Amino acid sequence: MEGIKGIGKRVVNGANMKVGIVRTQWNKEIVQALFDGAYKQLLQDSVNPNDIRVISVGGCYEVPFAVQSMILTDKPDVVIAIGCLIKGETMHFEYISDAVTSGLMKINLTLGVPVVNGILECLTEKQAIVRCGLEGGHNHGLDWADTAIEMAIIKKN
Repeated sequence: MEGIKGIGKRVVNGANMKVGIVRTQWNKEIVQALFDGAYKQLLQDSVNPNDIRVISVGGCYEVPFAVQSMILTDKPDVVIAIGCLIKGETMHFEYISDAVTSGLMKINLTLGVPVVNGILECLTEKQAIVRCGLEGGHNHGLDWADTAIEMAIIKKN
């Protein structure tokens, strides 16, 4: 049985959509699982693998710049930003979370290309592991892929 939280099963058609993915290298195992989930779902949504462009950056702080660059050079229909921030003992988590979220929203609204915020912001490693599906939890990358196609369709219509 599916949980009450979340969007639920959706059917979207991503044929002829150009999708960009910007992913981080930090928290590699978690990000890889999220990326794999998103990529697999894009293929299930009929996106051609040749229409998926992937850029890898160091950490989450670099994501907004890479997303903006991708939009300006590659002209995708939508971009998914994938990364994971896990709170440590300092305020670094809060500063990076706020900067990345604000940066992605600004790009989303000013450049007119949908950007899906797939940056997990977790208080513990356990929360991140559950949200990427490594230990039986739901892989949020699947939802981000469907959301990306839905947003690209809205943009095109």
